[in-house]
Order: sequence, then structure tokens, then C-alpha cells
Amino acid sequence: MTWMVIRLVLSLAFVAGVLLFATHLAKKRGLGQGSGLIEVVARQRMGRTSSVSVLRVAGRVLVVGTTDDHVTLLTEVDDEDLDAALAAQGGPALPGSAAEGHAPRAGLAARTGSGPLAGSVLDRGTWTSVVQELRERTVRRS
Repeated sequence: MTWMVIRLVLSLAFVAGVLLFATHLAKKRGLGQGSGLIEVVARQRMGRTSSVSVLRVAGRVLVVGTTDDHVTLLTEVDDEDLDAALAAQGGPALPGSAAEGHAPRAGLAARTGSGPLAGSVLDRGTWTSVVQELRERTVRRS
């Protein structure tokens, strides 16, 4: 029995060491880290394989359409227009915008996570948007 516990502890220590090494290697190579220049302000699915995204890139606000094969620039929007649209929806402006100083809306913050895991399978915001999408698809309408 004692040998099994020792083996379990050693196995867990080995796995933790491998994970720490992989994390160190990923940080060293810059994997999984955004440069901070690109911020996803909003994303709306339009169909099964297409969506429209609003991006803030180096002070410019871009609206792009994405499919499995292409990314297309649809238009460029003024920062003030974006802030006005967000305010009209009942949420304050995003940080870094012309009306800076307000926190983003809770729903918008869930979709636009930041940090090294943003947009990945491990990001909480990704799973929140998946659950919301599934709820939308499974609601019975009479």
C-alpha cells in the first residue's frame, strides 16, 4: 500500500514537472501570448461557418467578416461611433477607447477575454459563448 502511494506521488510530480517545463518553453517561444495590439471588441456568428468581428488594431476599429477560408475587411469604423453604439446598447465604452474610464459590460467581457488563454479552448469566455450559442439553438419557439 505504501509503495502505491509513493508511486502516485512520484507520478504526479513527474506530470507537474512536464507541465511546468512546457509552460516555460511556451513562454520562451512566445506561444499563446498576444502582442496586445489586437483586441476583439465583439463577435457575432452569422451562420455555421461565418461570423462578423469588430477588432481594435493599433487604435483603428475594423469590422471583418470571417469564414473557414477567408477573412475580409468589411469596413473601418470611427472609435467614437463604436463607443456610441456600445452606449446605445446600455453598456459603457470599452477601456482604451475615447470614453475611457468605464469597465466593459459583463456580457461583452465574457466574450473578449484577455491574457495568454484568450480565444483558446481553456478560456472561460470561449466556453461561455459556446453555452450561449447552444442555448440559442435549443430554445423552443412557439
